[in-house]
Parts: sequence; structure tokens; C-alpha cells
Amino acid sequence: MSGAPPGLDLDRLRAYLDREKPGLAGGPLTAELITGGRSNLTYLIRDDGHEWVLRRPPLGHVLATAHDMTREYRVISALGPTAVPVPATVLLCPDPDVLGAPFYLMQRVTGSVFRRPAELAALGRARIAAIADDLIDTLVALHAVDPGQVGLADFGRPDGFLERQVRRWWRQLEASRSRDLPGIDDLHDRLAARLPAAADGVILHGDYRLDNVIVGDDGRVAAVLDWEMSTLGDPLTDLGLLVVYRRRDAGAEDDPVAQPASVAGFPDADALVARYQRGSGRDVSRLGWYVAFAYYKLAVILEGIHYRFQQGQTVGSGFDGVGDMVLPLVAAGRRALDQE
Repeated sequence: MSGAPPGLDLDRLRAYLDREKPGLAGGPLTAELITGGRSNLTYLIRDDGHEWVLRRPPLGHVLATAHDMTREYRVISALGPTAVPVPATVLLCPDPDVLGAPFYLMQRVTGSVFRRPAELAALGRARIAAIADDLIDTLVALHAVDPGQVGLADFGRPDGFLERQVRRWWRQLEASRSRDLPGIDDLHDRLAARLPAAADGVILHGDYRLDNVIVGDDGRVAAVLDWEMSTLGDPLTDLGLLVVYRRRDAGAEDDPVAQPASVAGFPDADALVARYQRGSGRDVSRLGWYVAFAYYKLAVILEGIHYRFQQGQTVGSGFDGVGDMVLPLVAAGRRALDQE
């Protein structure tokens, strides 16, 4: 087998599948890199009659605690029997010797991933509004799952969650800091000084947004993807991040932060928050802090991507402009705190 994209050895993969899941693959394997992500690498794997999706960490520089395949596999498997739509898991390989890093395999879910405004606009206002509603309702459903009931009681530590999050992303920044970033120290310090009161710990996605879900032909969310930052913690961190994504109109084709939600029919951020509040019954009066934190978190994530790009450790296109997006996110976070 040849022609595999970087980070994937099809001969070693086939040998591993034949050993661990005899009969799973029925013919020669082919693979292609699924574009659109900027962190973990995702591949579509095919044999003569089946399709799977394989996930593995990025090549090269990996931040501590990020890109944990075992955690991602565990949460998807746990949510399988719940109302939260996720792909069916097939196999976890924790051994880095097979492909150079741990990986897992899951069933492919068919549907659409919307990344650009034109893709959504073609659907019409009614279908766009229905997709947005189900996006929020799916988040409400996720936050309603009892972690203990699905075997995830030890998946995170809700006590002190926000304080640890602010500190964690500061450490992530320090691990990737290679240039001066005016204002980011101030944003961190102000977030740390104004922590909201502790909330009940729920299962968090960690990067919940429109292009991290597959939408089926019926307009409903068919699967929630990209669980690499999931944990137990404050539900408003997911909502605050979704608000930030909604507030950013689509920019350049390869902008990893812009969302296709600027089309007519997609509710604005206030409407999304109102629907979440009605569905969950949660207090959102301090959402401004969570929005500011979301800007900070995104800034750190993009700085990490910029660092890997500078080191020549990325796969795919569109990374050359990521570094330019960091400081505007920092400024937006500081404005959100000013208004909170």
C-alpha cells in the first residue's frame, strides 16, 4: 500500500487491524487527509466496502495534556447510548509504535460539515434557522448528561475548574511562546482576578461550534466531532466559545476561527444564548467573563498552531496567516471584560 498522507502508514495500520480486529478490513486500504482541522489529524480510511475515520495527534510539537486520543475515544464511547449524537467507536490504539502516535478508529457518519457562508446560504433561511436551533439543543443535551451515569465521573475535576483553566492555558502559551504578544498578559491577569462562582460540573466539548458537527440531510446534528478538549467543568465555557465563534464573520478561506454563521437566517449570538438559557435553565448573567476567556483560549490555541507552523510541523494548507489572528483575539477578549 502506498500513497498514504503524512502521519499514516497503511501497511502498519492494516497489520494492526488484522491483529486486533480480524476480518474488520476486507480489502486494500486507502486513505486521504480530511482537511479543515488545525490540530489533531483526521483521515478517511476505506477498504473495498467500508469507510472509517482515523484520528491521531499532529506531527511534531504537541502541547502537554492536549491531543489525548484515549480521552477522546473514551468520551465518544461513553456518549454513544445518550441523546448526544456521536460516531460509533471501533478501536483505540494507545501504542505509539504503530503509527508514531496513539490513534483511534470510528465509523464514518455521512452528512455535511459547513465551513463557508455560501454552503449554508444555499439551504435557505428556514433550514439555516433549524440547524442553528439543533446546534444549541444538542449542546443543552450534552450538558444535561449525568457524567456518573455514563462512566465519566472521573473524567475531570469540576472543583476549581475555571481557576485551573486560566492557569492551564497560560502554561500552554508559555510552551509555545516565541514572540511578544502585547496585551495577553493583562488579559490573563484580569481573567484570573474575576473568576465567576463555581458551577456544577458537566461534560464539556471544549470546542463546540458549527463546523465541529456533521449535519444530516434532515437538518439535525448527526454527530458531534473533535472531542480532544473535552472534560468535566463549567458549562458556560462551551457557550462562551460558541458566542465568540458566532460573532466572527467568515473571513479568509483558511481562517480556522471564522464561522459560516454570517448568512441570513442564522440567529445572532443573543438569540443563541437565549435558546440555551431556555433549554438549560442556567444563569447566564456572567457570560461576558466566559466570552473573554474564550477569546483568550482561542488566542493561545492559534499561537500554538503558529508555533508549529514556524517549526515546519504542520500538515495541510492555510497556516501561514494564523499568527496574525492572535492579537485581534486578545484585544477582543479585553473588550469583553471591559463590558462584562
